[in-house]
Amino acid sequence: MGLQLHKKTFSELTAAELYELLRIRSEVFVVEQDCVYQDLDDDDQPAVHLWLSEGERIVAICRVCPAGTHMEAVSIGRVITTERGKGYGKRMMLAGIGAAREHFGATRIDIEAQEYAKGFYEQVGFRQSSEPFMLDGIPHIRMTWTP
Repeated sequence: MGLQLHKKTFSELTAAELYELLRIRSEVFVVEQDCVYQDLDDDDQPAVHLWLSEGERIVAICRVCPAGTHMEAVSIGRVITTERGKGYGKRMMLAGIGAAREHFGATRIDIEAQEYAKGFYEQVGFRQSSEPFMLDGIPHIRMTWTP
């Protein structure tokens, strides 16, 4: 079975889908990265949630927030791949850019990227737009995409 892209608003998510997306976010950002932070930040409700699945397994996720929620511009965040090195992250980001343009008319997209991932985000058209800063104890940079 091939990869399938799922895209839903918060109100369209089933309880099981929401639970699985939040479980993956907690597993990676809180447990794997050993980072205590408030993941449930009220930005999920206005966001569009995307994930790639292969069969029953979710292999990548992200959320796209409208301008004025998480950041001033439309933003993409909570980007995770559960299986690295297979191109899922790039596919997820390209889908996120598409969703940002489709749902929110984005002509600019901002992200808060973990600094080590700068090269990854540059591959899909983002450029560094801030000096490094600490966020939840992890070095980050802001990056911006424009068409």
